[in-house]
Amino acid sequence: MESYVYGVRRALPPEFQEFNDLKHTAILSIDMHQGHLADTPDCPCPAPRGREIIAPVDEFHASARKTGVPVIHIRSVLRKNGVDDIKGVKSAWRMTFPLHVGDIPNADEHAIEGSRWTEFVTEVGPDDLVVSGKKRLSPFFATDLDFLLRQMGTKVVVIDGGMTDCCILNAAFDASNLGYRVIVARDLVRGTDEHLEDAALAMVSLHLGLVMDAADIDAMWRDGVAG
Repeated sequence: MESYVYGVRRALPPEFQEFNDLKHTAILSIDMHQGHLADTPDCPCPAPRGREIIAPVDEFHASARKTGVPVIHIRSVLRKNGVDDIKGVKSAWRMTFPLHVGDIPNADEHAIEGSRWTEFVTEVGPDDLVVSGKKRLSPFFATDLDFLLRQMGTKVVVIDGGMTDCCILNAAFDASNLGYRVIVARDLVRGTDEHLEDAALAMVSLHLGLVMDAADIDAMWRDGVAG
């Protein structure tokens, strides 16, 4: 097994084999929906760097299904009346992120239930699982994700999607704190920019789990099936 440690690819010692547990692994694919990835001016929370991983994520998931690894798609969904956010206690990112990117014209529509912005852009297979209702940066907060994973007997989570320096990083922190082994697919996550992507992945590699290329994760699983 090889992983990136502070951006440098390294062979891992034998004790890291516990991250290679095919029968107890699940993929968490975070926020790959229209609200971030639509290529239109009214996209309420645009994450344009994420569009380049749509096809690779689909390919990775297709391969995972063949090896028996379940795929869990996670999406942000807020109640229509806004009480979860803009008309309740507003998410901090709505105040801070515009300081960097400027005004986001349609931001109030982000993740509103029933809207096109909650529709997945990546493929959802017939046997895939969906966790809806993510309301803040972590997919574990105010959702049943942890309950679902424990019902499935999951011990290792492989994370892809967006955004690396935001929801991916929060997912990795919470998953690790809850006792899961964490792998982040380095080439299947995207963030605000390359600088913050690299910083977030470095943090994961030092404190939370493994940062691996999708091809290496896939090869690890296929070796497990063959074995």
